[in-house]
Amino acid sequence: MTEEKTRPHYMGWVTLSMFVYLTVISFEDPFYPYQEYGLFVLVMWIFMLIFYQLPYTLIATQLGLSYSGDEEGGMSSWIKQGTGSDLLGYATGWMYWAQTIPYLIDCASSVVVSLSWVILGNKSLGDKMSPMTFSLLTFAIILLFIIFDNTVKDALDKTSLYSGIAMFASVVVFFIMIIWSLTHGGHIATDLSWSNIKPKLSLHYFSSASMLIFAMSGAELAAPYVTRLKKPSKEFPKAMWLLFFMSAFMVIFETLGLAVLFDAKHIPNDFKMNGDYYAFQLLGQQAGMGNSLMYMYSIVCLISLLAQIAALIDAASRFLAADTTADYMPRWFWKKTKSGQPINSYIFTAATTLILVLLGGTLPEINDFVNWLLNVNTIVSPYKTSVVFLAFILLRYQKKTFAQNEYVFIKNRKGALAVGWWCFLLTFACATMAFFPQNGTPFSDHWFKQLWMNIVVVLFLFGTGLVLPLLRRLEMRREKAE
Repeated sequence: MTEEKTRPHYMGWVTLSMFVYLTVISFEDPFYPYQEYGLFVLVMWIFMLIFYQLPYTLIATQLGLSYSGDEEGGMSSWIKQGTGSDLLGYATGWMYWAQTIPYLIDCASSVVVSLSWVILGNKSLGDKMSPMTFSLLTFAIILLFIIFDNTVKDALDKTSLYSGIAMFASVVVFFIMIIWSLTHGGHIATDLSWSNIKPKLSLHYFSSASMLIFAMSGAELAAPYVTRLKKPSKEFPKAMWLLFFMSAFMVIFETLGLAVLFDAKHIPNDFKMNGDYYAFQLLGQQAGMGNSLMYMYSIVCLISLLAQIAALIDAASRFLAADTTADYMPRWFWKKTKSGQPINSYIFTAATTLILVLLGGTLPEINDFVNWLLNVNTIVSPYKTSVVFLAFILLRYQKKTFAQNEYVFIKNRKGALAVGWWCFLLTFACATMAFFPQNGTPFSDHWFKQLWMNIVVVLFLFGTGLVLPLLRRLEMRREKAE
């Protein structure tokens, strides 16, 4: 590829790596697998980092540099160029939209949880409201951001930068306080013996594996920024390697930190919802600081979540109104306000989130709602990630030779295809296994309810994208008839 030499302002490769790192993995991500696997998750993290995350990162590096022309990379353009099909490019973009919706609801519900810790200072939220009330509050937050998106967007764009830095600082504080605790008489809560590490293989273990993929996904998000680097072919691989090492450092050492604070065999049932707040609360109390550390983290987390919601709503709604979707979506999707906001796309996004939150509100407890949302995310997000590997496989099948200055992940074509297929099949299999609920007694009524909810939601999110092109075709026929 041709290096840029005329752009006056470049993005540093370290800046790019930090930006994507804050987008890819968050502080609470290691909490979820720790509850499911206990200390054995360390073995799983190491395996996944070496045999999955490393090739994933380098595959995304090659894709980003191979498709860094006018379209600046991105999954839709990768699939479109790999298959020569605009329809498949649209379908890929729709998958990205679909996987955004459960994550958007997850962020909004986390705002309610974060607010409860700021106001109440404890975990008593579940005692003070019903799951349906919680779900409606979650939707109210999303609706408010949709209504005021045009007004607050610029401010929240700036806030997202500072909240990202503050969240990273919270991770640093967590590590420092763990070290302080151990050097000031603190004890390790988890027995580090092999008997505490070895797994107890079950359906639950396999159905939860997609949590690790969900936590690691997103390296391809760096691709659109390739052309903003001064020397892309040299700096982009450096940024991706740094991303990998930072992610590896965080998940390994944060998991060890959790082992210090929480006994892996006696983890609170609401750990996925409140675990990060418990951690800072414990560290603050051990240091004689009361709840001050917990309040600090709650506020930082709240601001970060609000910024994420604004970005997710804007990105999701603008995809629906993009010019590239004109041939596959009914005309009413394209309607925009005087300020250029895709109003009907926002309405469609709001309606979709409302359906999901009302469905989640039928679960017995708020903790069930939060866990179910995470379960849905571990299905749709890995399915989306599997397309990254499909794009790589298409690239390597079509392109047998590379220029000397091109970045190539595994020059041997058969070896590259083998790794691509391994990553694709693993991701697809984990996403499919995740349909089995990760909470509740297997094959109980509660378990089966969550199973059919998972199936219905995924079919609804992905299936709508198949229906809309048909509606657009009918619309075009009517227009021709008139």
